[in-house]
Amino acid sequence: MKLAAFCFILPLGLLLSARADLTIVQKVEGGGQGADMTIKIKGDKARIEASPQLTMIVDAKTGEIIHLMNDQKTVVHMSAEKMKAAMDTLNKFNGKDETAAKPKLTATGKKESINGYETEQYVYETPSFKAVYWIAPKYPNASAILKQLEVLNSGTWNSKSNAMPDYADFPGLPIKFVVTAGGNQVTTTVTAIKEDSLSDSEFTVPKDFQELKAPEMKLGSPQDEVSPAAESSPKP
Repeated sequence: MKLAAFCFILPLGLLLSARADLTIVQKVEGGGQGADMTIKIKGDKARIEASPQLTMIVDAKTGEIIHLMNDQKTVVHMSAEKMKAAMDTLNKFNGKDETAAKPKLTATGKKESINGYETEQYVYETPSFKAVYWIAPKYPNASAILKQLEVLNSGTWNSKSNAMPDYADFPGLPIKFVVTAGGNQVTTTVTAIKEDSLSDSEFTVPKDFQELKAPEMKLGSPQDEVSPAAESSPKP
């Protein structure tokens, strides 16, 4: 679950900055996943449709993350403070050294055509995971999309705390990537990007959803449960 969540959040970035609304459809395979995942962005909010049962709404301005359990019609709000605490705890459990030098994207020299776009392969490797990207330098409007992606490099999910690559360093749009961690492998491929207008209602909690209190953090051991946000945070 953590690896799959990491995988859609990694390219997801797409929060804010751009004026146009944006919808990204991705095919996720591996790690117990095998379905389309949809990311919708409007202004400084993103809606992540991870599955029919789970939807996340992220407010990049406040740092709040909302979890919608669609089948149960319940909602859990996670403040920026609680999300940061969850990230700090996960980093502590995994022995992550935030002072360590950050890895860099490294070109392999390999090229491949994916969905009609010429891509160049890059590798990004940390002690926790390895990611291989197929980047399309000539993808339409790539620079504007990458500018949006940079928003994930700040705030609650900043790149320093979760080891995500800095999208300012991407030479084009990553339209496919494979993440390997803990013996698991997840492949994510962007299948569609649209700039159609989105309704504000898609970024608000439905009126018939009942609010649940977010679980408190447990700091005993790595096996302890932390919170829904931590489970779906970009940590493999």
